[in-house]
Amino acid sequence: MGKPTGFMEYQRLAEAAEPVEERRKHYREFILHLSDEQAAIQGARCMDCGIPFCSSGCPVNNIIPDWNDLVYRGKWKEAIEVLHSTNNFPDFTGRICPAPCEAACTLNINNDPVGIKSIEHAIIDKAWEQGWVVPQPPKAKTGKRVAVVGSGPAGLAAAQQLARVGHDVVVFEKADRIGGLLRYGIPDFKLEKHHIDRRIAQMQAEGVRFEVNRHIGVNVPARKLVDEFDAVVLAGGAEAPRDLPVPGRELKGVHFAMEFLPQQNKVVAGDAVPGQILATGKHVVVIGGGDTGSDCVGTSNRQGAVSITQFELLPQPPLQENKPLTWPYWPMKLRTSSSHEEWGDKMQREFAVATKEFIGENGRVTRLRAVRVEWKDGRMSEIPGSEFELKADLVLLAMGFVSPVKQGLLEELGLELDARNNVKAATEGERSYATSLSKVFAAGDMRRGQSLVVWAIREGRQCARAVDEFLMGSSNLPR
Repeated sequence: MGKPTGFMEYQRLAEAAEPVEERRKHYREFILHLSDEQAAIQGARCMDCGIPFCSSGCPVNNIIPDWNDLVYRGKWKEAIEVLHSTNNFPDFTGRICPAPCEAACTLNINNDPVGIKSIEHAIIDKAWEQGWVVPQPPKAKTGKRVAVVGSGPAGLAAAQQLARVGHDVVVFEKADRIGGLLRYGIPDFKLEKHHIDRRIAQMQAEGVRFEVNRHIGVNVPARKLVDEFDAVVLAGGAEAPRDLPVPGRELKGVHFAMEFLPQQNKVVAGDAVPGQILATGKHVVVIGGGDTGSDCVGTSNRQGAVSITQFELLPQPPLQENKPLTWPYWPMKLRTSSSHEEWGDKMQREFAVATKEFIGENGRVTRLRAVRVEWKDGRMSEIPGSEFELKADLVLLAMGFVSPVKQGLLEELGLELDARNNVKAATEGERSYATSLSKVFAAGDMRRGQSLVVWAIREGRQCARAVDEFLMGSSNLPR
């Protein structure tokens, strides 16, 4: 523990950000990492608790007090070694993770937790700047071949771990570039794609092979992988979106969020996207109050929307959680994202609203009809006389995802599914992460359902250990 009284002497410091007026003009990242001195002071605020709830609050169980102390002492190289021991990709999580570790921080009882995410961000950026992030090729090869289906955070984490213990790993991606949701789901203003590219280069130097435009179960038979590889890891996403089957759903201008967001990412990457869905000059309604909805708001704003309204079916959460009741768990409270802040006073967030109908002219949506609802004992009911109409030239459905897509891969392999239609695989016991089909494993959103990038990394790492044990009888990979 670097400074026992640090938490009393120093205040929490947020990372600096580019002014709203400037960052709305581009799609680059606008959050700046802390300076060495700032990070050291923030690290000194760590209390080195007897029970570090931050580590248990973190899905990958980052050893947070240790690297806080190392940063305070200026031992940056040791800090990245500790950070990498639990997290393959802190360059991703240091930018886009909602930081459940900070919610679990003991200082959060006073509402000023250690800036764990900002310190993580500073550590990994410094590590890249100093050339400390290098390939870690295996000392010997095992002769075993593993196929990884999906190149999102779960697939990349599993592939890297397996390659480092000597297996020959091939990652299959259905899109034209590697990265999965990181590449085509998260806007560039939150995660620039060169962060993915340099990790790909590192993994290639470690022996991982990547194949794009390979949609397993569509243009590549799934059985081919099972027959040709010693093990197969299914690390695709939960990509079946939750739809809104109301009258007028077929109108042009009503789109899923994941039809809208990837197109802008492709444009930023330099691709031509004929017929791109654009918010330019339109009245936009985003249905869904989560992170994906927020990303739609930020992207629509940058494209030049005239107005943006965001609907959430549930009631507005409290501005402040009940700390004694919720800490150290992730609290339900009102969260205002950077995208909400960018739209300012013109941003309309409507809670407890249900959409009843899309109304259009000449086959294109022009407005929608909605109603206010109330919740009692977990049941929703419409409030009589509360219906209203709203102008809507573009409607983006961002209500989450219900399960993996069954057509193709899952149907061909005939895998057993759980009650939520995810691939059934336990995370404990002798057959952890194993599916109902011999030598086929599942991890990430395809197994657990829609979740966070940090959970995907955790599952990819744990699944890699399970696969290594299956192939070799034992494993030195971390649990």
